Amino acid sequence: MKKIFIPKLLASLFVIGTLPGCTDLKDEAYTTIIASKFNPTQNDIAAITGAAYSNWRFVMLDWDGYWRAQELSADQEVIPGRPNGWVDGGVYRRIHEHKWTSEEGIVRNTWTRTYAGITNCNRIIYQIESNLIPVGESKNAVLAELKVLRASYYYILLDMFGNVPLVTQFDLPEGFLPKQSTRKEIYDFVVKEIESNIALLSTKNDVSTYGKFNQWAAYTLLAKVYLNAEVYAGTPQWQKAADAADKVIASGLFTLESNQKNVFLTENQNSKEIVWAFPLDEKYTNNWNAFDLHMQSLSPENQATYNLRSAPWGGMSAIPQFISSFDKDDVRMKQNWIQGPQYSSSGVPLICTMGSFKDKPLNYINEVPSIAGAESVHGYRLGKFEIKLGAEVQLSNDFPIFRYADVLFIKAESLLRLGRADEAATLVTQVRKRAFPSNPDKAVVTGAQLRGGSTYAYGRRDTAQSTQEGGDDITYGRFLDELGWEFDQEGRRRQDLIRFGVFAKKSWLSHSATNDLRKNLFPIPVVEMNKNSNLQQNPGY
Repeated sequence: MKKIFIPKLLASLFVIGTLPGCTDLKDEAYTTIIASKFNPTQNDIAAITGAAYSNWRFVMLDWDGYWRAQELSADQEVIPGRPNGWVDGGVYRRIHEHKWTSEEGIVRNTWTRTYAGITNCNRIIYQIESNLIPVGESKNAVLAELKVLRASYYYILLDMFGNVPLVTQFDLPEGFLPKQSTRKEIYDFVVKEIESNIALLSTKNDVSTYGKFNQWAAYTLLAKVYLNAEVYAGTPQWQKAADAADKVIASGLFTLESNQKNVFLTENQNSKEIVWAFPLDEKYTNNWNAFDLHMQSLSPENQATYNLRSAPWGGMSAIPQFISSFDKDDVRMKQNWIQGPQYSSSGVPLICTMGSFKDKPLNYINEVPSIAGAESVHGYRLGKFEIKLGAEVQLSNDFPIFRYADVLFIKAESLLRLGRADEAATLVTQVRKRAFPSNPDKAVVTGAQLRGGSTYAYGRRDTAQSTQEGGDDITYGRFLDELGWEFDQEGRRRQDLIRFGVFAKKSWLSHSATNDLRKNLFPIPVVEMNKNSNLQQNPGY
């Protein structure tokens, strides 16, 4: 997106660095600046709230954060050892094999960055409630937006860690150590915060609300929480998930793009499929790992394909079993995964420059020998988000957190689990139609098919071991497949696998099933355990 909603002057006043932990909840210098030197007008409200949104990008996309926790622990993407490295002390192997520790970057960073977002929300809520920041008649609406935003950060902690401190105050005494809440308590808080504030949010869906929580983004968040209620709180809430999704559908403000690729273009800010995204622009969002999936995935030789400003690093690729699960006529596999012979932007074939394939054509094949080691040619590369010619290390595509296809799938899954499989199939077919333009009959899926097993050929598939597990025994496994084909590379796969009972019970590539449901939660970072005696580690760690 080329237009951001935080003016530069205000951004300089409101920028808050990543805090070292959830207990660092007070900043006297910041409070002094706001109270004594800044008197915002009504036109500055977007900038005031914008300061609290910025952490979502850090949480999702910065190095070793929520995106990697969701995707690299699951069955679609992997970072194997490569000729140019990517062993990195075994961190990617531990994530792939579900052998992570409480010291991992994905654990520490997701916790720290998410609590930084919560602290930002608490800070601005406090300043508004104390009239340190006067917002006039918009006060209730602004506070409601910030509280729903804060709930979205707690949704991440709910999903990743479960049992975490619940902190809603900013003016806390020196040395304050928050107490730990149960996962059920965090779930109840998130639901209550959304439901009690949603009516005060804007109903608009235009440039004034883009990248912010309006009612429709809030209803989608609520639907997501309800969709995972059985995991989070022990009691399914399928009807409530469907009802929340219906609110978004009934608004009439969103529609599916005719081509899924349009949602992920560099200039995607006008997509009517996006419900909520965070804006990105290489001119303004310029820290090194702001949004660099292309750099993490493409081989260095592909710099010539896209005339990239820097050579990519060549690590991450698709897990072959996932690619093999696609129908051959599904355009999503061809559009979203970079595959086959590679060429420069002028059409010159690219040649491998390292490893055992050095001086041979760079030709991405659907094979990965093992998490322990792979060559430049092994594995299809991530390409869902358009890589523009001349791209920087940071892409400028806005990152959709919620989109209309997701809303339709939330309703469809809820209906499926409520015994209304044929209605669910109608919604899934609606999304599938654009994936089969040359063979529309293949877009149609039936309720009976959605009730069936998965087509994913689960089992170990590396040079060390080959086993056959399959997916026939997965309840609603075909629906899980549909989620995978539509939402790969979007930072959510682990959550879906857990909800379908697959995350701990199936094997893929070099990952062997642990059958340890305690791995459905990550450990609390050891650095936080050492700082706060009120914290108890999650079971199994």
